Amino acid sequence: MLLAFIITTNDETTTLRLIYKNRHFAVCFLCKIRQLKNYDYLCTIIHKGMETVNRILQEKITARIAPNKAVLIFGARRVGKTVMMRKIVDNYSGRTMMLNGEDYDTLALLENRSIANYRHLLDGIDLLAIDEAQNIPQIGSILKLIVDEIPGISVLASGSSSFDLLNKTGEPLVGRSTQFLLTPFSQREIAQIETPFETRQNLEARLIYGSYPEVVMMENYERKTDYLRDIVGAYLLKDILAIDGLKNSSKMRDLLRLIAFQLGSEVSYDELGKQLSMSKTTVEKYLDLLEKVFVIYRLGAYSRNLRKEVTKAGKWYFYDNGIRNAIIGAFSPLAIRQDVGALWENYIIGERRKANFNEGLHKEFYFWRTYDKQEIDLIEENPNNLTALEFKWGNKMPTVPKVFQEAYPHVEFHVVNRENYLEFV
Repeated sequence: MLLAFIITTNDETTTLRLIYKNRHFAVCFLCKIRQLKNYDYLCTIIHKGMETVNRILQEKITARIAPNKAVLIFGARRVGKTVMMRKIVDNYSGRTMMLNGEDYDTLALLENRSIANYRHLLDGIDLLAIDEAQNIPQIGSILKLIVDEIPGISVLASGSSSFDLLNKTGEPLVGRSTQFLLTPFSQREIAQIETPFETRQNLEARLIYGSYPEVVMMENYERKTDYLRDIVGAYLLKDILAIDGLKNSSKMRDLLRLIAFQLGSEVSYDELGKQLSMSKTTVEKYLDLLEKVFVIYRLGAYSRNLRKEVTKAGKWYFYDNGIRNAIIGAFSPLAIRQDVGALWENYIIGERRKANFNEGLHKEFYFWRTYDKQEIDLIEENPNNLTALEFKWGNKMPTVPKVFQEAYPHVEFHVVNRENYLEFV
C-alpha cells in the first residue's frame, strides 16, 4: 500500500512524510522497483528526504550574512557543507551565484584578479557562495578584493581544511569575516528524523558507524562500512597530503592507527616517534595537520597549579566514531569489543563539542588527572562555571574524586551513562 501510494501520488510533501515514517521499509524495497516508470522520481524524493535534516548552524550562518562581509564555513569533507550552502542560497531573497572551487570553470572565472573583472562577473549579484574555496589560488586576496570593491555584495565560502582556507583568507579578511565549524550530524539534528525509541535502538550504530549524514541515512551496515572506508581512502588522506605537500601517506596512516588504538588515553609524542621512526617534531606536525582537516582533536589537562595535578599531558579524540573505526577496520558489534568504553567516551565528548559549536557556547574542554591516578573524563570551562563529566557505559556511578571536590567545591559533577545520556547531548 505504501509503495502503491508513493508511485501514484504527486504530492511531494506527503510522499516525504510517508517515506520518513516508513523509511526502513521504503529503502528495502527500492531496489525491487527499478522497472517502474516513477523510479527516478522516487529516488529524487528519497534524496530530498536525506536533505530535510535542518542543520542547527544554518539559521545562525544566514543571520551573519551581511553586505561586504564574508562568512567562512569549515568542516571535513562529506559532513554536509554543500547541502547546507545550497539551502542557504536557495532561501536567500536576493540574486545569488554559487561556484565550486574544484571546478576549472570557477578557477578560470576568478583567475583575472582585477576589480573590473569581478565587477563584471558579479554585476547584480547580492550573494556569492563558493564551495571548497580552499582549492582556489590566492582565495584570501580574491575575497578581500570582492568584499572591499563590490558595493553591497555578501560572500559565503566553505572549506574542508582550516589550514588551507584560514591561511589563504586569514590575514586578508581580518575584520571582514565570521567563521563556523560544521561537524557530522549531532544527535539533536538526527532527532528530527527518528523517534526516541529509534534513537535508543540506533545507539550502537552511532558508536560503531558514527554520524556522517549519508551514513546515518543508510540502512545496510555493509554499505555504511564501505562508505566510511571510501571516505578514509579517497578523501581524508588525500586532503591531508595535499595540505602541506606531504609525500609519505603510509606514515600518516600509521600515525592515525596508533592514535585510534590509544583513543582516550594520554599520548606520548616521543613514544609515537619511536614506533614510527619519526622525530617528535614530525609527529607533532602530523598531528597538527590531522587536527586542521577535522579528523582528530586534542584535549589538554585541566589544572590550576595544584601540586598533584597533571599539567602537560594530552589526549586525542576523533571527530567521528565511524572514521576512527574505519581507520583500524573495527566494525564488530559492541558485545565482542574491548574498546566500548573508549567509543562511548569519544561519542559523548564529540556530542558535547558539537553542541558547543552549534550553539556558540565558547566552552573550553579538558580532562583532569592527578599523578596518583585520580581522574575525570571531561572538564568544561566557560567564564561562568565549571562542569565535570564522567562517562560510564555500564551502570557504575562513581563519586567525584575527593581531591577534585576539595580543590573545586562549586563544580557540577555528572555521571553520563546509557540511561541518561540524552540529557547531555
